[in-house]
Amino acid sequence: MQAAIDEFQFFLEKEWSDGFPVVTPTEERVQWMLTGTRCDPEEVIGDVPPAGEVMNVRDVAIHALMAGCKPEYLPVVIGAMRLILREDFNMGGVQCTMHGVAPLMVVNGPHAAKIGLNGSNGCFGPGFRANATIGRAVRLLLMNLGAGLAGKASATVFASPIRYTACLAENTAHTPWETLAVSRGYAPEENVIACAMVESPRLHFDDVSTEPERLLRGIADSMTSTGSWNMWFNSDVVVAMTPQHAGLCADAGMSRSEVQKRLWELAERPQGNLKRGGNWRPERARAMGLDPDDDEQPIKAVKDVNRLHLIVAGGLGPITAVCHGWNESSHAVHGAYDI
Repeated sequence: MQAAIDEFQFFLEKEWSDGFPVVTPTEERVQWMLTGTRCDPEEVIGDVPPAGEVMNVRDVAIHALMAGCKPEYLPVVIGAMRLILREDFNMGGVQCTMHGVAPLMVVNGPHAAKIGLNGSNGCFGPGFRANATIGRAVRLLLMNLGAGLAGKASATVFASPIRYTACLAENTAHTPWETLAVSRGYAPEENVIACAMVESPRLHFDDVSTEPERLLRGIADSMTSTGSWNMWFNSDVVVAMTPQHAGLCADAGMSRSEVQKRLWELAERPQGNLKRGGNWRPERARAMGLDPDDDEQPIKAVKDVNRLHLIVAGGLGPITAVCHGWNESSHAVHGAYDI
């Protein structure tokens, strides 16, 4: 008599999992997941790089199910994959890079609140089903249809924790400003996803500053790591301020755009300082139109102020999270999604 197959072990022994158990995608369960969208299951969303496997809505539903999503999460996963496959986001390059960056999804709008996407305490970490499983579904799709597997298509040296999942909302209940989506021209009632290719967050702790300039100088210093790609490429940076840090600025009369601009102004180092370690090369300086011998030349961490994506997230506390970006071949993308 043949021994019964353990469905969890079956998947864990394949390369179809991220190392954690998955929900077995039976036909009945897949049909249940598809109730979360009005899209045709056969609708093609695109080819997932670098393997180029064609992905349709049904494929997304299968992987959302495997990841542990509820059907009401499915529109976010579909919307995210539409954005991630855009040519200007360059997911193909990231799938193969030595780096450990991943697409961070910031979701705004009433649907995010309805499905329980967390933007408050612990929003980058475990314990929240919507955050964890939506990001995980995206990663499983990138692995299984794109062959983004470490040691194979992916040359990532360390990878990073956000390659498991990277999805959060903003803390709209405690932000003093408009959301990132509204700042990009969307209406508050629209459901919007923004994706930026970033590293894991670096936490900047400041329980001392009582006025914005001191606070923002410290955050700006966290943005200017000598080993960051941002210093030598025109790339994106995500800065997530807690309500406490954002509130300090707002109480002093600063708008969201004014904080964004001031961080952009402050986040720079003289070239001579950057020469002491990290990514500095004379040819990189020349490629930016700089004289590599000019040690006083200031180098900005974010070359274009619009590529500094400022959000308010996290719980109450004196911390700001800084997520450095990748290189100039990837551009942050955003768009509304249907439910």
